[in-house]
Amino acid sequence: MRAPERPAEQTATMLPVGSPATVRDYLRLLAVRHRRGFGTVVGLHSVGAAAGLVGPWVLGDLVERLGPRTTEGYIAQAALFYLGALLVQAVFTGLSRLRGGILGEEILADLREDFLVRSVALPPGVLERAGTGDLVSRATTDVDRLATSVRDALPELSVAVVSLVLILGALLVTSPLLAVTALVGAPLLLAGCRWYYRRAPQAYRDESAAYAAINTVLAETVDAGQTVEALRLGDDRVELTDARIRHWISWSRYTLWLRTVFFPTVDFPYTLCLIATLTFGGIYTLHGWTTPGQLTTGVLYAQMLTGPVDMILRWYDELQIGQASMARLVGVREIPDADSDDALHPSGRTVRADLVRFGYREGADVLHGISLAVEPGSRIALVGPSGAGKSTLGRLLAGIYTPRTGEVTLGGARLAAMPAERVRAQVALVNQEHHVFVGTLRDNLRLARPEADDRELRGALDAVDAGEWFEALPDGLDTEVGSGGGTQLTPPQAQQLALARLVLADPHTLVLDEATSLLDPRAARHLERSLARVLHGRTVIAIAHRLHTAHDADRIAVVEGGRITEYGSHPELIAADGPYAALWHSWRDEATTR
Repeated sequence: MRAPERPAEQTATMLPVGSPATVRDYLRLLAVRHRRGFGTVVGLHSVGAAAGLVGPWVLGDLVERLGPRTTEGYIAQAALFYLGALLVQAVFTGLSRLRGGILGEEILADLREDFLVRSVALPPGVLERAGTGDLVSRATTDVDRLATSVRDALPELSVAVVSLVLILGALLVTSPLLAVTALVGAPLLLAGCRWYYRRAPQAYRDESAAYAAINTVLAETVDAGQTVEALRLGDDRVELTDARIRHWISWSRYTLWLRTVFFPTVDFPYTLCLIATLTFGGIYTLHGWTTPGQLTTGVLYAQMLTGPVDMILRWYDELQIGQASMARLVGVREIPDADSDDALHPSGRTVRADLVRFGYREGADVLHGISLAVEPGSRIALVGPSGAGKSTLGRLLAGIYTPRTGEVTLGGARLAAMPAERVRAQVALVNQEHHVFVGTLRDNLRLARPEADDRELRGALDAVDAGEWFEALPDGLDTEVGSGGGTQLTPPQAQQLALARLVLADPHTLVLDEATSLLDPRAARHLERSLARVLHGRTVIAIAHRLHTAHDADRIAVVEGGRITEYGSHPELIAADGPYAALWHSWRDEATTR
């Protein structure tokens, strides 16, 4: 069975998958962090595994000494010694598994935290181009898949390796001849493993990528549901989703086929090992090269080899799935940080774009040589038809994207060269998306300014006209909000919460991408009054889908085909009777007929 083809578009914009070197470096980092935990697990199981070797030795010694003069007392003593060893093995094996489970949870917590911290620190433009589906898939599906590997596979694999080494050592001490015979199936086992592990890691990575592609399509379709309905793209989106699902199923079948070939291949050497030990061990005993007691002990040790070897192969296969998910999680570590100069500070508040060109794909620019200057305290509206490049230009002016050529500066300093935290403290993008995080209202507000006291938090809520519903909350700032049992905020309230964060963050320049366009007209008008309070005294760049926003602006830039075709005040552009005047009359006539 051949591996499925990999569609080129699947990985065109996805976040990178970590290289083997990156995965190894991160695993070494985890090993150093948790070296004490690993040492405890291995130490506990070493005692348990050593105790487990006592039983076959006692039985072999009993067979060796069994004869007419063997007393019942000796047999009872051997049985007690055997049971004592089993008790020690059970206690220490149980403790090692308990500590292994705790260790797994600690490692899993580190994985989640490291991924979250790195994801939050990624350049915004990288996440914008990759989309939410791939990132969400890594944070959910890949973490879930990795959970089994971390909780169970790593501790169990460590335990199995220790057991295997001790059993082989005991077998070698018992009889070197039997130790060699017990390994007769090793070449076949190694050949099967080589065949499987040359194909499995990449196959599991491709299966995970195919699943992430499904999540991406679904997330994009849901997020743009109204657009899909308006443009009648439903059938196209369903067809694309079906194609992605079929591709994922083909990879799932391929990895399943690998396992159906691999498992029978590795089962046969176990039987071969036991048969060879019994057969050749009998011959060795007949020739006097081994004793019956050594044969008994050796056969039991050979049979015991099956357990750890089987566990190693089973959990190593699980680790292949975990490794694919691990590579996707640590892949975000390979994304370079945006080049920034910590010494770079703006010398003013003027936002300027000079001959800016930008495209989402190589050789396909969306903006073509745009120049624009926004003076401090002014209100600029960007208008134009859908797809003209307004939102893209807004994100460039907010420092989210970096221009392909040209420069976007704040106070003479390049936005792309300044640290992201410094840019966000001075320029903020406000759009339709608003997030209410699980936690208290206080925690949600302090995301913008952690050191803010309760008086400042209440002042921020009052500034956006949120005092009425805030006063009605049962526990005030300590009220739990968000999903999962907390107080559910309405969309207007959630948007006011987002605006209150802006008041606390206090940026001097705001880029607005129609922050109220998804709300009903009544709620939108209420929020626009709240927004007016936030905008007072600040520089505003508004991407105007509703042209009454442009009517109130100081200057209007008409964007068409990735270029600014008109620039001026509302009266000037109406008098010019150009593209803006046509848009204005069309919008006004449509509003009148509603």
